[in-house]
Amino acid sequence: MPDRYGSDVLSTDWRKPPRGRATEVEAETGLVVEDVETGWCGAVVRVEKAGGMRVVHLEDRRGRTKGFPLGPGFLLDGAPVVLTPPTAAARAQLAAAKEASSRTASGSRAVEGVRAKVASGSRIFVEGRHDAELVEKVWGEDLRIEGVVVEMLDGVDDLSAAIRDFSPGAGRRMGVLVDHLVPGTKEHRVVEEARRLQPYAAHVRILGHPYVDVWQSVRPERLGLDAWPVIPRGTSWKHGICAHLGWAHDSQADIARAWKQILGTVRTYADLEPTLLASVEELIDFVTEPGH
Repeated sequence: MPDRYGSDVLSTDWRKPPRGRATEVEAETGLVVEDVETGWCGAVVRVEKAGGMRVVHLEDRRGRTKGFPLGPGFLLDGAPVVLTPPTAAARAQLAAAKEASSRTASGSRAVEGVRAKVASGSRIFVEGRHDAELVEKVWGEDLRIEGVVVEMLDGVDDLSAAIRDFSPGAGRRMGVLVDHLVPGTKEHRVVEEARRLQPYAAHVRILGHPYVDVWQSVRPERLGLDAWPVIPRGTSWKHGICAHLGWAHDSQADIARAWKQILGTVRTYADLEPTLLASVEELIDFVTEPGH
């Protein structure tokens, strides 16, 4: 007679979850997983011990990072996994970390055991404090090795006067980084006049970037943005940016804190826009060129 009740349901793995049983996977750098509880999806950037437990840090597509307890509760390509500490991959990761630490934030190879040079006669001038802090964070080690000091101009409205005061010449070159250097702007007119100033022109190089403020030279992804927002005319650009990001902007102290948050997202040259990188690198080459 045919079996009207079918096979014995208890003879199979009836407790098996719909997605299948979780398998163990090493939390290797770059592995993309999803946290089941929060839906956060990102690539593994590091695993560390914190508060007596192991934590895996996942970076999403916008560059935001969040930590989760290492272990069960993750999906890999839709299947449940238990993340375990990296083992064989750890050696390769350590080697990569050592390689990274052998380079400065600007991407140059770090030089061990070399003291900073006494400041040379040449200088690089930037418009303000934020520009100076950004240059220091990314190129500071390189500049100290070369003995180049970065100074602030407090704007470029009277750039020609600043050049006369510095009196550049042989062995005393002057590099200048200008914000918002775009044809048709006030900055462009000021720079064109300063470039022709004699007898200093041969010993001065003035370069810039197209951004309204040096804040904008930081890649927007570092702040979780697809692009820097357009701020309406008549609104302070920095205040507008803070308002867009939901940050306080009532006082100068608020603006200073906002810049610190932005600067904190910059780790290496890769976090900056290529236009700024090219200008700063060219200025460094200009003021450190031997025999001049």
